[in-house]
Amino acid sequence: MIAINNKRVIVVGTGKSGIGSAVLLEQNGAIPVIYDENDKVNAKEVRKRLSEKLGFATKAQLVTGAFPKELTKDVELCVLSPGVPVDADFVLYMKEQQIHIWGEIELAYNFTKGTVLAITGTNGKTTTTSLVGQIMEEHFEHTFIVGNIGNPYTEAAPLMTQDTVSVAEISSFQLETIEHFHPKVSAILNITPDHLNRHHTMENYVAAKEAITLNQTKDDFCILNYENAYTRAFGERCPASVIYFSSARRLDNGFFYEGEDIYLAKDKTVQRLLNVKTDMNLVGLCNIENVMAAIAVSMSAGVPMANILATIKRFVAVEHRIEFVAEKNGVVYYNDSKATNTDAAIQGIKAMDRPTVLIGGGYDKGSEYDDWINSFDNKVKKLVLIGQTREAIAACAGKCGFPKEDILFADTFEEALEVCVREACPGDAVLLSPACASWGMFPNYEVRGEQFKEYVNGLA
Repeated sequence: MIAINNKRVIVVGTGKSGIGSAVLLEQNGAIPVIYDENDKVNAKEVRKRLSEKLGFATKAQLVTGAFPKELTKDVELCVLSPGVPVDADFVLYMKEQQIHIWGEIELAYNFTKGTVLAITGTNGKTTTTSLVGQIMEEHFEHTFIVGNIGNPYTEAAPLMTQDTVSVAEISSFQLETIEHFHPKVSAILNITPDHLNRHHTMENYVAAKEAITLNQTKDDFCILNYENAYTRAFGERCPASVIYFSSARRLDNGFFYEGEDIYLAKDKTVQRLLNVKTDMNLVGLCNIENVMAAIAVSMSAGVPMANILATIKRFVAVEHRIEFVAEKNGVVYYNDSKATNTDAAIQGIKAMDRPTVLIGGGYDKGSEYDDWINSFDNKVKKLVLIGQTREAIAACAGKCGFPKEDILFADTFEEALEVCVREACPGDAVLLSPACASWGMFPNYEVRGEQFKEYVNGLA
């Protein structure tokens, strides 16, 4: 552990993660130096937020604008918010000065106690983390659900004891900066191309995901998707004991889906666990995989199978992930705003069982759309496109043979919704599953999803 008492520690970012990190550092005797390149940040407001969370006047210093190199004098540690690239010029400079670069996850872990269960993957993280969290809450007395799911790990860390179970959703951004982070159980749900504008290459992105096991040993467990080429291959060199799940084949050892049931194969015996139609409230193959992963994580954490299955039967869909909103005039509306990449959006299409009017498009993360378009499988009757990527998606759809006359453009989100209402007939579905991030039109996917639901619920 790096000595921080009475030491200056740089914290980059004034959002939820940065504030949480600064508070935890100051609670443990450090002097946070908060840096934000946005020179419009209100220093008085930041200090007020810090003091309110601390319960006393903060000693933190706030620096904005261009990064001053003299800020690094006598500094041994810098804590980055997840949105800050590790190859930013000022971060590279700090690395040259032999300053440790941590993220909020690594910082929190160094002040935490108890058992850690960590979940990553390109898609399905939030649903799986939420389900595992509910299973743990119903079995253990002290459970925290933290990380990329929206609850800062740093805020919960001071409340944790040796008896605590922490369920952490971890993004690839957060995994770039770990040193000592050591979960008892980890899970990599899947790896498909995403965030390549940040990671630059697929190899870098895959390495970031695999880093969740960096400090694990064979006494720990890692849950992996057998049907994903990257995670299946990683199982051969994973430092933890591997448990696979499969949605496409029967496994000799692990969890698998066959017919309408989920099974556990172990020690040459096969046990039927649940029926996906009658025992689950979630829809789609992606959620069958999420449930298998959640069972594997929870079993590895010591929860009896009967308890796990009882919680699954009560669990409902996570907001903004293939979320049923309403049926209006014979048309069903689904909010899949969390589908911010093509692989997630493919799962949304697969979950539809009727003709679908689809809203797609948004911020350009450098994605390719061929696989998404080809997954439409004659389900998509109209493709309504918005945002920065609409022209690129339209061009790709035309190349893939999607009828040009069924591609519609909208200049605003409200216009897109109006088009969907006009084009959808009784028996159809309207699906918001954009395959793109929300930035540029919305601050985040949650706001996009909330506006969709508000509009739909306001329909006559």
